[in-house]
Amino acid sequence: MFHRWTLRVALAGLMLGGTVLPASAKDIIVHMKNKGAEGAMVFEPAFVKAAPGDAIRFQPTDASHNAETMATMLPAGATPMKGGMNKEAVLTVTKSGLYGIKCMPHYSMGMVALIQVGKPTAADIAAAKAIKLPPFAAKRMTAMLTKVR
Repeated sequence: MFHRWTLRVALAGLMLGGTVLPASAKDIIVHMKNKGAEGAMVFEPAFVKAAPGDAIRFQPTDASHNAETMATMLPAGATPMKGGMNKEAVLTVTKSGLYGIKCMPHYSMGMVALIQVGKPTAADIAAAKAIKLPPFAAKRMTAMLTKVR
């Protein structure tokens, strides 16, 4: 009986050996704030480095915010995300590249964030730099793009 149980456990371990388990995925918290270190209407942190499988949790520290992906700055094949007003939004990143995030009500005030997943290509970075954004959002996004490595 003990021998069979040991064999089953060993086989289960071998079967799971090639499986990527989500235990290594991280939860990363980003706060949506009216005022932060970078001024008014910010995500903190605004620049996040993540790995495929990580979950980015956008938490409404202050009211009147949402978080959603920018259709123009999303890796090919990645699932878009649109959070509700005053609600936590969760983006599980699955593809390497750059994910642009905005708070729709405060987008023109520069409330944007950038998620770097894995190592983006030079083409990813060039494409992100070429995207037309409102002036305040463009200023913040340009600063974040200098951190991409």
